[in-house]
Amino acid sequence: MSDTLTLDLTGPEGLQPPQATQSTGEAARMPRASVLGLITVFITQLMLVVDASIVNVALPDIQRELHFTPSGLSWVVTGYALAFAGLMLLTGKLGSIIGPKRALVIGTLVFIAASAAGGLAPTASALIIARVVQGVGAAIAAPSTLVLLIANTTPGAHRNRAMSLFVLAAGSGGAIGLILGGILTTSLGWQWVMFVNVPIGIVIALGALFFLRETERTREHLDYGGAATSVIAMIALVYGFTTAATSGWGSPVVIASFAIAAASLIALVLIERGHRSPVVPLQLFTRSRSAVPLVAMLLVPAGMFAFFYLITLFTQDVYHYDALGTGFALLPFVTVMIVVSQLAPRLLARFGERLVGAVGLAGLVVGLGWLSRLDASEGYATGILGPIIVMGFGAGLTFAPITGVIMAHAPAGHVGATSSVLQTMQQLGGSIGVAVLSTVFVSAAAASGLAGGLTTAIVGGVVFVGVAFVLYAVWGSDAPAADPEAEAVVLH
Repeated sequence: MSDTLTLDLTGPEGLQPPQATQSTGEAARMPRASVLGLITVFITQLMLVVDASIVNVALPDIQRELHFTPSGLSWVVTGYALAFAGLMLLTGKLGSIIGPKRALVIGTLVFIAASAAGGLAPTASALIIARVVQGVGAAIAAPSTLVLLIANTTPGAHRNRAMSLFVLAAGSGGAIGLILGGILTTSLGWQWVMFVNVPIGIVIALGALFFLRETERTREHLDYGGAATSVIAMIALVYGFTTAATSGWGSPVVIASFAIAAASLIALVLIERGHRSPVVPLQLFTRSRSAVPLVAMLLVPAGMFAFFYLITLFTQDVYHYDALGTGFALLPFVTVMIVVSQLAPRLLARFGERLVGAVGLAGLVVGLGWLSRLDASEGYATGILGPIIVMGFGAGLTFAPITGVIMAHAPAGHVGATSSVLQTMQQLGGSIGVAVLSTVFVSAAAASGLAGGLTTAIVGGVVFVGVAFVLYAVWGSDAPAADPEAEAVVLH
């Protein structure tokens, strides 16, 4: 058997980008270990994203069997989100210090242990603790995925293809989680939405150990002040937005959370301005070429919440689909996204990240706008199918170019921190979408019923994504031409 695989991805056998290039149209050949290493990265990203939605389907069964109160049940979701988003800025820096491969393995092992404990949880409190520890494991592992992807691919078309597969895992994970959660819950019981992570996590840990090589670790001390203030700020922000969705924006707890977050963010900026090795490189936010795509990565998940969560409510409460039926209703979105994402690398090579990303964002705006005209009298084929196909097209062209631009503009020596900031913005954007659009939904539903509330909230999603489109189309940029020698310095 041949010791190489033919794949449309080029990567170094080690971590240094190779100097030789291939002629156009020539199939890229790379060591089998490098292919399997990249597959490990893709599976890791998919598992972490799927786990954010797979539990939602099982919540009714969990509440019934573990005797959760309604307020306590929300912590099954909130506990994971708080730990994941709250720690990611810190863990990204830790990954640079201990090595991203080591961080990926450690985070995955923590995630496996917490998943097993969650499936075996005898009480509500035990499950909440397990979900928080799951979030900790996810926060340790997640920032390393993009760093290792960059380290194992060459710049240009090959990396664009790898990036498209990576963001495909991120973009389709929510819908896949709904489908998988419905299947597991109805056939094996809610415990398996937790147990399923164990064999997948073992495969990831082994794949990372055997098929990914460690990058050179940074020789620096942890920025303790930046670490502490970043954790406090992110936890306070996520908790404030999550609580606002249920308790209202005027709740004392919400106001206190936002006040703590504001004070912590101010302290974070003051600390990081003078630090040689910051947890959050402020250059990311002082230059439009990196700040604009980061803001887009905050706004797009906020708007996409209108799609995933609100359409789930519509299909279940208006069409009376069960959880599994709702998941399959979203299958066309995933299918179209997969197909279009395979075209993205060629389009990026020809037209650049700015144009392709802007077209993708425009597709999301059109799809959400069309969906906002949904009427309760329309069936699935005439009311939902068309908009979600358009949204699948938009999503397939959006995330790869924006992610690629952000990582291409990472300050030298701060690839891991940039990956953390990017993924933190995505998590924070989702929390903003939950808070803002849930408030719009409740207010509009009180005046015009369920369908009216949903469509009004989806208009709010259009606004979020529309602002991202304008910012990126006007002030976005293409990724700079790659310099392999300079990139080697950045990775180190």
